Order: sequence, then structure tokens, then C-alpha cells
Amino acid sequence: MAAASSRPRETLRASLHQGSTSRRIVAAARCHFLAHGFRAVTMDDLAVELGMSKKTLYASFTSKEKLLEAVLVSKFHDIDADLRKITSDCSDVPAALHRLVACVQRHTTEIQPSFVRDMRREPDLFEGVERRRRAIIRRYFSRVFEAGRKAGIVRHDVPTRLIIEILLAAVQGILNPSKMAELDLTPKTGFTSVIRVVLQGVLSERGKVKL
Repeated sequence: MAAASSRPRETLRASLHQGSTSRRIVAAARCHFLAHGFRAVTMDDLAVELGMSKKTLYASFTSKEKLLEAVLVSKFHDIDADLRKITSDCSDVPAALHRLVACVQRHTTEIQPSFVRDMRREPDLFEGVERRRRAIIRRYFSRVFEAGRKAGIVRHDVPTRLIIEILLAAVQGILNPSKMAELDLTPKTGFTSVIRVVLQGVLSERGKVKL
């Protein structure tokens, strides 16, 4: 009976260890993929840095593509969590806007040109990135802009939904691998330029003064 009752505990420990191992792998891959591009980093490189065998690495992620998908999920999970916290209180709209923009700038700083160049070769993967990005912009920027309309910071003659669509169109048109390469932009400089132009158009005179 004792041996039988120990099996669930052993299974739980193995599961927890596997989760910890996967998180370590994703954290290391995220650091290297986003900074140096995922084509320049091999699974061998990651295994050596993590001090584990390739067998252990592949037990968690059966391919480099699966690991890259996990890295993107991790990245967007962190962005979502940060923006949810920021937009949970929009009582001070200018401050919320500053925090929102600063948060996105911080997250885009992690993404270097080498990663963007690699994404040019992965249009299906980038389509998933765009889909997640659109969802985040709609969810969190809508909250701040709607709060801004009520506070008189954002113009009342432009519906929030239209503002979001303008922002999405600008982001999609500029923050894609081909256009960023053509304009010599990084994700951070590209996003900063887009949001500044959009804000100048949608803020009321009172909002411009406050910002």
C-alpha cells in the first residue's frame, strides 16, 4: 500500500519538475531568440547554456518551432498581464496613457532587428503575432481611450472604435518585418512614432496640455 500511495506523489513531483524545466527553457530561448534571432540560436546552444542534454530539451519541446511558439506565448502573456494591471485604474487618464505607452515601449525594446528579420521568413508565424497584437490593442487601448473621452482628454467627435481601427491600421502598416526593414525602424521606434501621431490626432486640446 505504501508503494502504491507514493506513486501519485512521484507523478506530481515529475510533473512539477517538467513544468519548471519548460519554464527555464522558454526563458532562455526568449532571451536569445528575441535578441539574436531564432535562426542564429540552435537547440544545441540552448542545451549547453541550460546544462541539460538535448534529450531533456526535446522532451519538453519536440522542435525548435514549438519552442518558438512557446516563447511568443510567454511574451504576449507578460504584455497582457502588465497592460491589464495598468488599465485596471484609468481614473487619471494622462498617467494611464503614459504607463501604457511606457509598458509597450519596454516590451518592444526586448525585440531586436535580428528577430524581426527572421520573422520576414515566417509569414504564418507573424500572422499569429499580428492576431495577438490586435487583440491586445483593442482590449487595453480601448479602455484608456474610452476613459479619456469621459474625462474630456480624448476628442468626442471621433468614436473610440474608429480610433482603435486607425491605430490598428497604422500598426499593421508600419510594424511588420518588411516595412520596418524598409524604413530602418525597430519595434520600439516604430511603435513610438505611430502612437505619437495617433495621440496628436485624437487628444483634445485639454488632453494635449495634460500630456
